[in-house]
Amino acid sequence: MVTTPETELHVALERAKSYIIDMDGVIYRGDLCLPHVPEFLQELDDAGIPYLMATNNSTKSPDEFAGKLRNMGIDLPVERILTSSVATRGVVEERYPEGTGVYVVGMKALHDAMYADGYFRRAGKDADVVVSGGNFELVYDELKTACLAIRAGADWFATNGDNTFPTEEGIIPGSGAIIAALTAATSREPVVVGKPSTGMIDEALASLGTEAQETVMLGDRLDTDILAGERAGLMTMLVMTGVTDLDELNGSDIQPDVIVDDLAPLVSYYRARG
Repeated sequence: MVTTPETELHVALERAKSYIIDMDGVIYRGDLCLPHVPEFLQELDDAGIPYLMATNNSTKSPDEFAGKLRNMGIDLPVERILTSSVATRGVVEERYPEGTGVYVVGMKALHDAMYADGYFRRAGKDADVVVSGGNFELVYDELKTACLAIRAGADWFATNGDNTFPTEEGIIPGSGAIIAALTAATSREPVVVGKPSTGMIDEALASLGTEAQETVMLGDRLDTDILAGERAGLMTMLVMTGVTDLDELNGSDIQPDVIVDDLAPLVSYYRARG
């Protein structure tokens, strides 16, 4: 495995004042916690280094992700979990006043993120804004309403552009597939908030209160995590416990600043530093 030499890794970690951490492939795979994760998070807590989990998955709420982590023995406050649904809500709220009519194509987690506190008004084909995300229960009428709203001039935001979504059954259509359908019907493209766009990174940095150049984007995917971090000016760290393999790494123009097999070298570094 081509990993960053220890000396170079330590130099990079000296700059790290905070972490934005992807979840699937870094923290867990399915319902299995990956090696060294609890120890790594504990070392960050002990060192007083802030971190935030950031996932493109818009189909679950922060509470649901927190529950999943608790089942793995990781007790993490919901405030440390940023989903693309929550990030999209933040981006849209920054741009539109209270009472703006919004139409949502997505799961309950996205509906709750946009509507739960009453800031936005539920709307249909008269919406000022359309927000789309992954939707495992999609029906044609939702696409039709979103299409009519967008064609009538509504602005359009998407939680993420992932074309596929991994499940126990196999690979199924993701948020990007819904984007493709609406783009075909409207000849419009959405503002995409999730990785590799930088909207989610901007939301995470605002929450962490740290500068981009002193923040690590820790992920397992070159085309989302590492590219998003690169675009936002973060230090990028690829962990080889997820989807990226050596062939993909060697053949890609997207290259991380740091590569580790797993989180063990980071645990060792922070333990030694005390």
